[in-house]
Amino acid sequence: MSIFFHEQLYRTSEVMAKIKDFPVTVCGAGALGANITESLARSGFGKLKVIDRDRIEERNLSTQPYYRSDIGAMKAKMLANSLYRALGVNIDAQSKELTVANSSQLLHDSCLIIDTFDNSVARLAVKDYCETANLPCLHVGLAPDYAEVIWNQVYRVPSPANDDVCDYPLARNLVTLTVAVACEVTIAFVSSKQQQSYTITLADLAIKSFT
Repeated sequence: MSIFFHEQLYRTSEVMAKIKDFPVTVCGAGALGANITESLARSGFGKLKVIDRDRIEERNLSTQPYYRSDIGAMKAKMLANSLYRALGVNIDAQSKELTVANSSQLLHDSCLIIDTFDNSVARLAVKDYCETANLPCLHVGLAPDYAEVIWNQVYRVPSPANDDVCDYPLARNLVTLTVAVACEVTIAFVSSKQQQSYTITLADLAIKSFT
């Protein structure tokens, strides 16, 4: 029986064939990026790349799919190792900082970019490269009670004022809700080329179309 037996019953064989061979790069392997990568892999995506320069810290364990024994290791590598053990899927793990200088090298071989970076400089580098290369890009981001899943053409890079601030409130349920929306938007794009953008608020459990 296929690992993706239940998913195939829901999605159809045609959709599963599309997502298996569709190259996706996830920028970031933190609360959003790691969980999105895991969810896509467990949904049947077979050509995934993840880019992240960071190492795993203890405070990551409540919102990210890592283990206490992983603390100190590179996020991208540990995520790839975990998903290979679970599913036999080979994730292209790039433990690098994405910059303007290397964005072309890291992003050119994908058909969709999912940006989950936690700083405005990297988000801007992704946005600008994807605009120049005419490459579809989905930006996913969080605030304390709010999240966005927005396509590149209507996305605005946030102010760098709060970049690299690690002591922020973050509810796991907002993370998982946002990941589910982002992955559903991704599958809709791969299967039918729809580009849906949403906002998410946790307090009222509201998912609304972004206009």
